Amino acid sequence: MNVTSINALAAEHLEKARTAERGRSSITVYGRTGAHLRQTVSALDAGQVMGEHKSPGDASVMCLQGRVVLRAGAVSVVLGPGDFTAVPPQRHDLEALESSVVLLTVALH
Repeated sequence: MNVTSINALAAEHLEKARTAERGRSSITVYGRTGAHLRQTVSALDAGQVMGEHKSPGDASVMCLQGRVVLRAGAVSVVLGPGDFTAVPPQRHDLEALESSVVLLTVALH
């Protein structure tokens, strides 16, 4: 078994996000061909938005660091370190209120 430090990845990708042209950086930490689960660490510099996009299906997001707002239509939720929520089944976006790192988990069908 391989052990990965999510905290180390979060720090590394937050630094990359701060210097990236689009202000974000991510890495898939779990997911392989034929897997039914994918987990991705995504870092966003303050003010950056993952623009509105279609729901991936069964998914969740956990804020590891910083603060983000997840919006779906007129509904929104602010997540801070350790906060977890299901991703809504409709189109949504995610905005970093401050430099932030999230763990996105998606069940693949």
